[in-house]
Amino acid sequence: MAKLSAEIVPVTPFQQNCTILFDEETKTGVVVDPGGDAPAIASAIEKKGLSIEAIWITHGHIDHAGGAMELKDLTGAKIVGPHEADRMLLDNLAEQAKMFGLGGQVRNCEPDRWLEEGDRLCVAGHEFDVLHTPGHAPGHVVFVNHAAKFVVMGDVLFSGSIGRTDLPGGDHQTLLASIRDKILPLGDDYSFLCGHGPGSRIGDERRSNPFLRGL
Repeated sequence: MAKLSAEIVPVTPFQQNCTILFDEETKTGVVVDPGGDAPAIASAIEKKGLSIEAIWITHGHIDHAGGAMELKDLTGAKIVGPHEADRMLLDNLAEQAKMFGLGGQVRNCEPDRWLEEGDRLCVAGHEFDVLHTPGHAPGHVVFVNHAAKFVVMGDVLFSGSIGRTDLPGGDHQTLLASIRDKILPLGDDYSFLCGHGPGSRIGDERRSNPFLRGL
């Protein structure tokens, strides 16, 4: 099987790591968390010569889902995720855009498929398990590829930090429980890409991340 590759396209003033996951041999892939700047994402797809099978969403905050509907229009790809507990967030994206002054391209998002704990997604033969990881947002999910020991983390765990819990639907203890029960058991040798900033490895965060002390 060909190698699974990832290309990060930082989008919007939030500098969110929109991630294009693709198979180098088949040139098929998915886009994870198109928070905005859909034309720039589409340009990156075109430069790579990729065919996009789906748009995966980790959670419903505007910086991760604000460009999903526009990118669906540009690519024809269906929107998959997050968990339905984030429906309220996705139903208010346009209103959030007005608050942040992000312009008229942001539309409320209606996924073609909601995700549940234990679901499995596939792109060009590369399988990803879905874990429901609430705390930063009620419907947050992460995507785990066990073959590559790789996680698309969204805003659950960061290099040296964890996701915010002061936004609507956030809860600090719930987030810590998600990290303790769902993320850390994956193993220290799993690497991850997160929603903002550099990626890391679970083992590095277990040892040095101040928010994980006591977990």
